[in-house]
Amino acid sequence: MNLLPSGICFYLSVAICWLTAEVDASWWYMGTLGSQVMCDNIPGLVNRQRQLCRQNPRVMQAIGAGMKDWISECQHQFRNHRWNCTATAREQLFGRLLLRSSREVAFMYAISSAGVVYTLARACSQGDLDSCSCDPTKTGSSRDARGSFDWGGCSDHVEHAVRFSQGFVDAKERKQRDGRALMNLHNNRAGRKCKCHGVSGSCSVRTCWLAMADFRLTGDHLKKRYRGAVQVNVNQDGTGFTHTHTHFKRPSKNDLVYFEDSPDYCVRDHESGWMGTGGRQCNRTSRGADGCEVLCCGRGYDTSRVSRTTQCECKFHWCCAVICRDCEETIDLNTCKGHT
Repeated sequence: MNLLPSGICFYLSVAICWLTAEVDASWWYMGTLGSQVMCDNIPGLVNRQRQLCRQNPRVMQAIGAGMKDWISECQHQFRNHRWNCTATAREQLFGRLLLRSSREVAFMYAISSAGVVYTLARACSQGDLDSCSCDPTKTGSSRDARGSFDWGGCSDHVEHAVRFSQGFVDAKERKQRDGRALMNLHNNRAGRKCKCHGVSGSCSVRTCWLAMADFRLTGDHLKKRYRGAVQVNVNQDGTGFTHTHTHFKRPSKNDLVYFEDSPDYCVRDHESGWMGTGGRQCNRTSRGADGCEVLCCGRGYDTSRVSRTTQCECKFHWCCAVICRDCEETIDLNTCKGHT
């Protein structure tokens, strides 16, 4: 394995590394640190994480580059909510919001853990890493409900990715072992419940391999878990959870868990770095979370008329192009009023 003599190159560039001492998931900042950053300079990592970082520079590179995917998926899932998984202005990530043990933080830990598994499994099967490749167990012949088939192609090595994620992502929580660490560990594990799907060849002779499902499906799955997240307390032994509301279900291993109620996210909070919903675009005809009444928290909204260019009257021309016209249209744009 070739080591990078000056450190590890990560892709996004924001100089925020020494602002993160109180943020739990410090490894998240690998994706935002400038180039040529040494493992020892990433703030908040425990010794085991630093050791793995030094031993696996290309893996760390892949994790840092893959962070944009799970952050983007988080923002997609919450695009119409008051909290929309947007980076804070000060630290370019999630700032002091992570210090709260809320339902939203539970989701972030789960999707970040899932993102590491997805990124590494794909990097292995695509040959981007020297330390792993295709799943070596998916060889020869096998059977399923449809009959016999041969393993072929290159199956994503999900088990390897899960093992590395457990060793790296969970290292800090395993060392601390307080209530918040138990919560983070539980949500990390829930996020790693990855699903694969088989890809078949012809109908007469099947050659199959296992591939990770599109990460959008993981985001959809975890969003459902977010909606059904269970509020818990730490039990007397400090080894697990009891549900806060006795008339609700006990949390399973697949459920997301949290301790604290969420803030309303309506107004700007300078201490946490949250920007509030002022200026957010809303839908005045919707009664859902994206509706102006809900998203703007009753403050009202401003409407402006804007022009935009869209493609229209598209036609297929043989062979093989789709040609469209550029059409101008005028729309009403509704944005939430700021807090006064």
